[in-house]
Amino acid sequence: MVIGACEIKLQIYEANSLKEKRHTVKSLIGRLKSRFNISIAEIGLYDSWQTSIIGFACVTNDSQHANEIISKVLKFVDGDSRLEILDYNIEIL
Repeated sequence: MVIGACEIKLQIYEANSLKEKRHTVKSLIGRLKSRFNISIAEIGLYDSWQTSIIGFACVTNDSQHANEIISKVLKFVDGDSRLEILDYNIEIL
């Protein structure tokens, strides 16, 4: 069993309040869950209204497949014009 995990720090441009940030992050998390079948949650910077940290994980039987899933998720997030990836950290266990 191989576990692929990734932590992403995001800059959210359209957020002018915590309410707008939560709406954007919740929307992104919902789309990623349904499209890529991953476990995902907001894991940091809860009180900052323009930055957030989300983490996600996938379980597979091949490390190459885990890398592919993580790469596709990062590419999808990078294509969202509402936000920017500031940093990310990938772990394959």
